[in-house]
Amino acid sequence: MTVAHPIPRAWISAANTGAQNYDEFADDAEITAIIAANPASSLAIEMPHLAPGSLGQTFTEALPDAAARLAAQQERGDYTSAEQVAVLYRITAPGEQPAVGLWTMVDTDQISTSADEPGLVIRNEDVFLAKVRERVALAGTVNTLLSPVLLLQTGRGDELHETLLAATEAAGEPDATDSDQSGRTHHVWVLPAGKQQDELLALAGGGELVVADGNHRSLAAQSGGLSRFLAVVTTPASIAIQPYNRLISELPAPPGELVERLTAAGATVTDLPRPPRIPAKGTIELYVDGHTYAVQLPADPNVPDVENLDHARVERVLLGQVLGLDPGDKRVSYVGGDYSADWLRSEVDEARSELAVLIAPVTVDDFVTVNLQRQKLPRKSTWFTPKARGGLVLSQLS
Repeated sequence: MTVAHPIPRAWISAANTGAQNYDEFADDAEITAIIAANPASSLAIEMPHLAPGSLGQTFTEALPDAAARLAAQQERGDYTSAEQVAVLYRITAPGEQPAVGLWTMVDTDQISTSADEPGLVIRNEDVFLAKVRERVALAGTVNTLLSPVLLLQTGRGDELHETLLAATEAAGEPDATDSDQSGRTHHVWVLPAGKQQDELLALAGGGELVVADGNHRSLAAQSGGLSRFLAVVTTPASIAIQPYNRLISELPAPPGELVERLTAAGATVTDLPRPPRIPAKGTIELYVDGHTYAVQLPADPNVPDVENLDHARVERVLLGQVLGLDPGDKRVSYVGGDYSADWLRSEVDEARSELAVLIAPVTVDDFVTVNLQRQKLPRKSTWFTPKARGGLVLSQLS
């Protein structure tokens, strides 16, 4: 049995439509600038209220603009259609091993979020419900899924990796090629119905799949009543986990009180005479008012191990107890590994934020352990690279 299936009607990029996924940005202004430079970017549809022609509207108000943009792009040939296909995917960069994957549709009823919930697709991270509602509304308006859920094949990952490498090497000229902001090149090949497609779908959907990126999109598929969702199934050999940091735009108390509040909450705070950098596991680094602090946040012995991971302690102790902020507060920005420690420091030095929080990446061992236990990681705690590109392969909903 496989939970991976062909895409009934796919739209394949034929122009410069590829883009970072809508949730990979630290600042909305970056999205507007990308769309202004490239109106064909799928971000103009994914985040319609941030397109230059729709600024000032809410997300909901701008949804008709999203539908009109997609229809216009399909009509002028920015995408070409194909039926009952899977799509081979390869990402390359100098000095990196190729990452490979398969674009496919995966059964929504296979999503499992707890040990007593059966299913081969394990969603492992808490989400922001407002973002989920936006994805449901967008899919309902444009009748199309524009960016995939990235799924990690854990059961047959090695076999899938070797088979995909061989398939992409033998595939010839790609059907679409795109370059991303980090210098990686993305190639896709349409794979029609036949023996090779059947074999790859069986491998892709033949073991437990962990949501590596796209927790909101997978829940949106459930909430929107979709029987299947668009996914890229990739392999452990294709990915790495990078840091996922935070910026606080406005502190609820003067910066000078932060150390005192941390100490009162049971944290150990050390003033460091250097710029901030990504710390080792078990310590976070804070940059505020020109100072760097190494902070060990207290653990809670009465909670499961996952709730004492660094990102969970940041959410519970730093945001909740010390700053009195909910994780979904608009003053909290989640900044992925594409942004360096120097960039985070500059955001504070240039007064666009008041506090930078630097956190060690979740280890692969911790990630696997949490998933096998069917527990949830804190929101925005795993930044997998390389990311699957949005706008390369779309799935039209029936």
